[in-house]
Amino acid sequence: MGSTGEYESQRRVPVPPSKPFLKSLQARLKETFFPDDPFRQFKNQPISNKFLLGLQYFVPIIEWAPRYTFDFFKADLIAGITVASLAVPQGISYASLASIPPILGLYSSFVPPLLYAMLGSSRDLAVGTVAVASLLISSMLGKEVSPTENPKQYVQLVFTATFFAGVFQASLGILRLGFIVDFLSHATIVGFMGGAATIVCFQQLKGILGLVHFTHETDLVSVMRSVFSQIHQWRWESAVLGCCFLFFLLLTRYFSKRKAAFFWINAMAPLTTVILGSLLVYLTHAEKHGVQVIGHLKKGLNPPSASDLVFGSPHLMAAIKTGIVIGIIGLAEGIAVGRTFAMFKNYHIDGNKEMIAFGMMNIAGSCTSCYLTAGPFSRTAVNFNAGSRSAVSNIVMATAVMFTLLFLTPLFHYTPLVVLSSIIIAAMLGLLDYEAAIHLWKIDKFDFFICLGAYLGVVLGSVEIGLIISITVSLLRIILFVARPRTMVLGNIPNSGIYRSMDQYQIANSVPGILILQIDAPVFFANASYLRERISRWIYEEEDRLKSAGEASLHYVILDFCAVGSIDTSGISMLEELMKNVHRKGLQLVLANPQSEVMKKLDKSKLIHKIGQGWIFLTVGEAVSACNFMLHTCKSIHVAVDQNAEENKV
Repeated sequence: MGSTGEYESQRRVPVPPSKPFLKSLQARLKETFFPDDPFRQFKNQPISNKFLLGLQYFVPIIEWAPRYTFDFFKADLIAGITVASLAVPQGISYASLASIPPILGLYSSFVPPLLYAMLGSSRDLAVGTVAVASLLISSMLGKEVSPTENPKQYVQLVFTATFFAGVFQASLGILRLGFIVDFLSHATIVGFMGGAATIVCFQQLKGILGLVHFTHETDLVSVMRSVFSQIHQWRWESAVLGCCFLFFLLLTRYFSKRKAAFFWINAMAPLTTVILGSLLVYLTHAEKHGVQVIGHLKKGLNPPSASDLVFGSPHLMAAIKTGIVIGIIGLAEGIAVGRTFAMFKNYHIDGNKEMIAFGMMNIAGSCTSCYLTAGPFSRTAVNFNAGSRSAVSNIVMATAVMFTLLFLTPLFHYTPLVVLSSIIIAAMLGLLDYEAAIHLWKIDKFDFFICLGAYLGVVLGSVEIGLIISITVSLLRIILFVARPRTMVLGNIPNSGIYRSMDQYQIANSVPGILILQIDAPVFFANASYLRERISRWIYEEEDRLKSAGEASLHYVILDFCAVGSIDTSGISMLEELMKNVHRKGLQLVLANPQSEVMKKLDKSKLIHKIGQGWIFLTVGEAVSACNFMLHTCKSIHVAVDQNAEENKV
């Protein structure tokens, strides 16, 4: 097609100066692992200050404790006591969900919150056990060791899995690999949590109906088969009691949602049901009529359990796998909840710090008879609504649980298991976020089907299958975005030099003789072949359209590279092959607005010279102007030639 000849743009795209490889690698690693630049606070500081700042970074309580006031303490005292009233019954309930002794649920609300108060960066997160992780523990470890036949070995595996969960979480934080958790999309988490909540609710029919024997499977079909195959063993006393308490819990939630000032009613409701249920059983001797009770709870603080970590167990791989899975779930929920409430108060929490805090509290917890803890939404919401001002509310909650462990555990002897089932069902119904699913359907159908797939995977398969589907679908979507990037045809907005997508802007007009395409992603090995084929198809389609419409033929193909941040050797090869194909058709390839990294690669590969420096422009507008200039010049030359030919004939 020749060169731009006499047309010279005022601005050419320069090739940026190349940097040494090590310097480029250092910059890339910094952007990957330290996007928040945590070292900026250490610049120009004396050694003593650097040590103190480093200590404050890893132990945030040292930074904010000197500014703590008595007014803050009064608010945290109320919030901590309020959360403790929820933590005690929830701790016992979720321990039963994990098929471990109820006392371990109380232990898990004592040591971990103390550690989080020192290491965590959230002012509102209330630490405790979580239902989904409890279900995962029971589901995954229960297949290896029976919690009823070998309770001691099972509990040892639970502690070991908690230890590995902590190691995994802390490692992610220390190695700055927190972005891995981001691969679980919002749609995936909504579907997975909803599916797990559904299964947990149906599993609690065991407690509601007073059944002794129940399936260890977590799919809906197995659970319902177990329920209806034992109709003759249903206990009406237990069912009536459970329905009454569940109705009470849902009623209190309804009133607390209607008016925010009544949040404390919902917060106190679980403890109220425990007290009422225990009194009812004690006064009516209901335990002699088929109503199962918790029984004896050992007094005293957490006994050490480091010796119970079984690194030589034949089931060690199962414990490691379970630890990684529950560690991911704990992080995903805890960090998401922490960020949500931090947004309400306009402060920032550091995801990597949170991972280190979660990891350390679970490592310490595994050595002090605790199982996995995170930041459950229900406790955090109560903590937030109760007016917490800092992590001291966790210390207050832990102190209240300590008091319970030392003096009040005998009072839970007559607590009916049906009450615990009611508490779990009421909590799980809050995780069935159907409004979020409807929102996904309205905004993004693909996200909705990801959510639905994760939900059905958990409900119809198992929690593990649901988690695998969730992660696989999330990764598949990332791959689809990367391997199949969007390309679009640009047109000119009338009376302007602006070029935009013709699909989005109906008023945009195509430019005669010129096809303008925009690529919406970096060009590299995963999408190079697709882009070559897709661009070729755009050219075929444009030529067919022009031919059928009787318009001027195609002469130029402009590629808008404004969204192409980088290109690799496969991308360079693709461009070179595309350029040859375009030239064979008698067309000219033109580049507009290539970024810095792209220009470096084009220059080093010598492709910049093959395309021609004169065919690389700063903007689409300048590229179109140059192409129009060439078209008009060529047309003028053809007209002049034709006129000379006519004159010669005459």
